[in-house]
Amino acid sequence: MRKLAKRGNINERMDIALMKFKSRMTSYPPGMCPLVMYRSILQMSMNQSCGKCVPCRDGLVEAERMLRDILNGDAEEETLTKLKNLCVMIAETADCAVGVVAANSVLDSLTEFADEYESHIRNRRCAGSVTQTVPCMTLCPAHVDVPGYVAMVKDGDYAGAINIIRDRNPFPTACAMVCEHPCERKCRRTIVDQPINIRGLKKYAVDQIAADQVKTPPANVATGKTIGVVGGGPSGLTAAYFLALMGHKVVVYDEHEKLGGMLRYGIPEYRLPKARLDEDINAILGAGDIEVHLNTKVGRDISVEELREKYDAVYLGLGAQLGNRMPVDNVNCKNVIPAADFLQAVAKGEKIDLTGKKVVLIGGGNVAMDAARTAVRLKAKTVHVFTRKRDDYTALESEIESAMQEGVRFRTLLSFLHLETDKNDPDLVDAVWLQPEMVGEFDEFGLVKTEHSSHYPYRFTCDYLILGVGQRCDVAAFEEAGIPVNRGRILADETCSIEGADGVFSGGDCVTGPSTAINAIAAGQVAAHNIDEYLGYHHKISCEAEAPQAKPNKCIPTGRAEIEERDPFERREDFLHVEIPMTPEEAEREAGRCLRCDHFGCGSMEGGRCVW
Repeated sequence: MRKLAKRGNINERMDIALMKFKSRMTSYPPGMCPLVMYRSILQMSMNQSCGKCVPCRDGLVEAERMLRDILNGDAEEETLTKLKNLCVMIAETADCAVGVVAANSVLDSLTEFADEYESHIRNRRCAGSVTQTVPCMTLCPAHVDVPGYVAMVKDGDYAGAINIIRDRNPFPTACAMVCEHPCERKCRRTIVDQPINIRGLKKYAVDQIAADQVKTPPANVATGKTIGVVGGGPSGLTAAYFLALMGHKVVVYDEHEKLGGMLRYGIPEYRLPKARLDEDINAILGAGDIEVHLNTKVGRDISVEELREKYDAVYLGLGAQLGNRMPVDNVNCKNVIPAADFLQAVAKGEKIDLTGKKVVLIGGGNVAMDAARTAVRLKAKTVHVFTRKRDDYTALESEIESAMQEGVRFRTLLSFLHLETDKNDPDLVDAVWLQPEMVGEFDEFGLVKTEHSSHYPYRFTCDYLILGVGQRCDVAAFEEAGIPVNRGRILADETCSIEGADGVFSGGDCVTGPSTAINAIAAGQVAAHNIDEYLGYHHKISCEAEAPQAKPNKCIPTGRAEIEERDPFERREDFLHVEIPMTPEEAEREAGRCLRCDHFGCGSMEGGRCVW
């Protein structure tokens, strides 16, 4: 006789346990030995084996034993050959996915981490670069002391929190509002419940006291050296800030009417109010001897050669402010505009009336989401976002969710074909043609491939087309002056130095391509210290604040305090800031969830041996 499964049976209870365990997998700390991670994956696969086929049942056990010997320093060169041959056999002969996937993961590791295997066998230890670090500090491109300023927020010392942030990042306010918070990605609090809302706590600090009301560290004695900085965005101003504190005179050149770069002209007011951005900029300009020349474009108002002759060093911190267009017919029609150009036009106050218009946006990045949400606020009748793959939605989930709440409509698995112009006005696009796609295999990076489906092409009428297909930098003047450039990017190394251009440094979007504000800030910070070294100095800057002493955390599971937003039907009607500040109780509780990994629980190496 058949019976219904009882509520709360063993499978349901195991599902609950696995949900809790899943967070352990996503919180592997940076710097841990990759072979330890692969061994743990192999052990899980062994536990999943049904035991019916020998390759999976016995082969995975033998592979795990070999991997254990490698980690213990008890393996020889031939062990790698045996491990590879064994995993090839398992992958080819196992009956089901458990053995096949487990064996292939080990084979992948043999290629991806060949240096680690070699170090464990030859030196009986991890490679020198392998050591566990504090996740939030490591994953922050600027390496800000996150636990330090979170502890300051917990103690109510908001000025101290801002100073700790400014020790590495002079844009505490801007980053509190728009940073993609990579620091949260591997937060160890995930082991207990959810990652700390690090960006939210930073925002709470700058909401309590304006950044320009917090005194910056005193500048060093003047060195008599002068540095020219091209670009008044996050990268250029970060370099200027640290160089000025070191005692150097800095002269900033920017082609716009105001400083801020893409923070001012690329991020909409509803996400980053420009009055709040000015708080950071005011503090930066007050940090030392910084002179600013606005409405000055290098290559037009001053040449690269003049800069090199005039200054002891030059830093090129250009942003990716030029929007890309697709190489298709009719892309230059009057109602077609790149997303970056669209956002800059709105930021500069140009009148773009989308009232009652049907807007189409191609692309799924953060710039595309900003453009889509801006179009909504300009009274567009409808806003549709089209992408070819789900992987093309690279914007933050929160941004996509907010766009959906505000009425933006999304369609995926549609590749762009061509533009159709209005029969009565060939200077206007009347419709976009899209080809339905179907998903296929994954590529080497784990991204899904697509191919044309058998559905007929899809015609979608529109009144305004926004192209969110990337940005580029204006580097023509620098290339003409002999600065090495490749495919629109200045060729600089990880120290921001440019080979063959003595005294010229570069970083940010003009080197990496379009990226985030915090990555540009990190480049400016690195460049400042390396310019200082180039000039013959080794200045150190004190942040004038010290984090409170760490206290053990009881690790009681507690909900994460999220930053709430205004009602979507209200906020879509204006450009006012969308986020609602945390309450004092929320901020104190959220800061109290921090495990203080800067003092507790980090360190994967003991005498050069793996700890597992």
